[in-house]
Amino acid sequence: MRETTMKVVTNDILGESYTAIDHASGLRIFVYPKPGYASTYAVFGTRYGSIDTCYKRSDRDTFNKLPEGTAHFLEHKLFESEELDAFERYAKTGANANAFTSFERTCYLFSCTGHFKENFEILLDFVRHPYFTEETVRKEQGIIGQEIDMYKDSADWESLFLMLGAMYHNHPVKIDIAGTKQSIAQISAEMLFDCYATYYNLANMALAVTGNVSVDEVLEVADRVLKPDPAFTVERQVPDEPDTVLRSYAEESLAVVTPTFCFGYKENHTKPESTLQEEVGMALLLEIAAGQMTDFYNDLMNDGLINDTFATEYFNGYGYATSIFSGESTDPRAVAERIKQRLAALKETGVTADEFETVRRKQYGKTVRAFTDIDTVANGLLVSHFAGEELFSEFDVLRSLTTDFINDLLRRSFREDRSVLSVIVPKQ
Repeated sequence: MRETTMKVVTNDILGESYTAIDHASGLRIFVYPKPGYASTYAVFGTRYGSIDTCYKRSDRDTFNKLPEGTAHFLEHKLFESEELDAFERYAKTGANANAFTSFERTCYLFSCTGHFKENFEILLDFVRHPYFTEETVRKEQGIIGQEIDMYKDSADWESLFLMLGAMYHNHPVKIDIAGTKQSIAQISAEMLFDCYATYYNLANMALAVTGNVSVDEVLEVADRVLKPDPAFTVERQVPDEPDTVLRSYAEESLAVVTPTFCFGYKENHTKPESTLQEEVGMALLLEIAAGQMTDFYNDLMNDGLINDTFATEYFNGYGYATSIFSGESTDPRAVAERIKQRLAALKETGVTADEFETVRRKQYGKTVRAFTDIDTVANGLLVSHFAGEELFSEFDVLRSLTTDFINDLLRRSFREDRSVLSVIVPKQ
């Protein structure tokens, strides 16, 4: 068993530090103490999400295909055991526990104001000890099938996947995180065990603890509970994806009062993933183009085309990147047309130094404020780690970005032939 090593990472702007630990078990652990906080938050995650439907282990010769929705299904099942499930164990300690599956990771978490070590041991214990049977898998298929139906009634959720389905030809990001009833029906206990052994290898995972906690407290439990896994790596594979969109418009009917829309541009900056500079730069561009402080936003509001649900997002990951404008509107097509005109005009004039500096300062303040929330800090540590970055890297990027970089990014982005509008219209 190798030795545990530690590195302290400090940010002078915040005057705060966290410790990055390469644990002897092979797990990367982050501890970010927040003096004066009463609560503690811990998140244990794996680099495994809904887009991971095809993988190859370095100790095997071939790729293995998984049914869509397997990552989410495994998340649900991991809370079970032969005795008390994890939620019942947490109920006895008073902790709040949860889990989530995203496109690229699965995370298990808890927050507490006391009994940290006990709660932390529960987290490590149930995530490290899977329990599946064919009977419990069949039961879960029915439960998740109901969850899939429930999300079908969410206009925001449906409009997003309606847009992604029109935008992407092959990439699994177009598939709902929970999969489909047909795909989860293919999942077996044997498949889950093999999937667990692959993606829940400690070398593919990370853990972050923030708030009222110390490095010694974390290591006392980790040293006792965590044992090394076999050494191998996991190769992620996604299908080849054309630069073009599948279709430019998609529509669906749901029980809504006002149409809900997603208007997005299929971006293709860096393969397979956007750089942190591109991520931050695109966020700034969206703020410059349609943020709440812009004349453009106010004009849309005054014309009655949008309401306060309107939002922008740069949505990106392994093999996908999309700039999204979303919200409710009585005339989504008119909103999409106005956005196209706004971006075309912005490309003509370019972003000015004053515009860039205004949104950069705003983003700086937003980034600083985010560090007051221990949940955000802990999850940010995992996201940064899986992206090969350090948590404080965004500060360096914000300092180094230039107006020339932003304008170059603008010229390469928002191609009209790669735009898609999806609309959820009221049922007649």
